[in-house]
Amino acid sequence: MEPLYRRILLKLSGEALAGEQGYGIDPEVLVGIAEEIRDVTALGTQIAVVIGGGNIFRGIAASVGGMERATADYMGMLATVINALALQDAIEKTGTPTRVLSAIEMRAVAEPYIRRRAIRHLEKQRVVIFAAGTGNPFFTTDTAAALRAVEIGAAVILKATKVDGVYSADPKKDLTAKRLPRLSYIEVLNRGLQVMDATAISLCMDNKLPIVIFDLARRGNIGRILLGEAVGSVVTGDDSPPRG
Repeated sequence: MEPLYRRILLKLSGEALAGEQGYGIDPEVLVGIAEEIRDVTALGTQIAVVIGGGNIFRGIAASVGGMERATADYMGMLATVINALALQDAIEKTGTPTRVLSAIEMRAVAEPYIRRRAIRHLEKQRVVIFAAGTGNPFFTTDTAAALRAVEIGAAVILKATKVDGVYSADPKKDLTAKRLPRLSYIEVLNRGLQVMDATAISLCMDNKLPIVIFDLARRGNIGRILLGEAVGSVVTGDDSPPRG
């Protein structure tokens, strides 16, 4: 079968790399994600990744503790570079060429982010990992994911989480919480649902870019989404079908 999307952006949290240990990088989780990305590229889909750094350092948490917000955010960006390099190594061990592009220049370990270069890498079937967020403090990696997805012309954002979609309440705290298979951008914003931050949702809404929220722990979910299976929750406009 032909995949639904020619080019996608996968948003990974730093916590996803930590696995059950809650911090640092779990090698088994890293290998699992790398193999799943390899399988996606085998379908012919071009894949870019934006990764967070919360398993190493969270800028917002540090700023609450008294550190200057801008400094804390820059430290968080550097944490995303560590994760990006670890993921690059794991993906390349599967035989899939990968490039890390950083919004903060550090030429010894990553290429500087240049939009046309990123697109060229994707066209050559290389996995592209965007590191260091947007390169600016006060913006989350969710916003970086939305921004990069729009810049490279991705058809969809796949937001990897630890639950199988968006719920009306926290399913771990409220047993009556219901999974919401399809939502509009406005509904997410009005209800304050923790899909992505408001800036990211607004950017996706302005550019009619759909978001699929899915459970990363279930192996093969990315491939299922690409082949058209109903997985997780979809956030889109009422009249804006996904772009191909």
